[in-house]
Amino acid sequence: MARIVLERFLQEKEQAIPSKTLINSMLRDPSQIPNGVLANQVYQCTVNDCCYGPLVDCIKHAIGHEHEVLLREMLLEKNLSFIAEDQLRAKGYDKTPDFILEVPVAVEGHIIHWIESKASFGDESSHQAYLQDQFWSYWNRFGPGLVIYWYGFIEELDCHRERGILLKDCFPTDIVTLRHSMAQ
Repeated sequence: MARIVLERFLQEKEQAIPSKTLINSMLRDPSQIPNGVLANQVYQCTVNDCCYGPLVDCIKHAIGHEHEVLLREMLLEKNLSFIAEDQLRAKGYDKTPDFILEVPVAVEGHIIHWIESKASFGDESSHQAYLQDQFWSYWNRFGPGLVIYWYGFIEELDCHRERGILLKDCFPTDIVTLRHSMAQ
């Protein structure tokens, strides 16, 4: 609603349609809005937005980070060697999953090279966006992988297993690893 009111205000003031860049900038920093009352109202709208506001973004980010830490601990507990997203970014990778396994494992008969943690429910809309924006890029760069939707997912979305993207709602318990046997 704040976006619509701001767009109309600027359109009437400037006699032109404002750019999306300008609108987004003013929504992020309402002090740029030339009308003090409107600036305060836009600020109140964004702060109190229970779906897309900055507080909700902070909460989502914190929950996502918490689940990545949980996944890291589980990987360490299973003695699986991995490279974390921050290490990959330091090496110059732009699109990276949360973890790349240094030695692939098998889960439910499928080879896994990477794991992505999603602290959300996997619905059709968000999953399709993730497939396009993230998962297929990971698959192209690193091979087949595993996505963990910690809050569940629509079962029909787990339809890319044979192509190399496996969905789970928890850390797998049936991991098969490559074991070294040393002759004595």
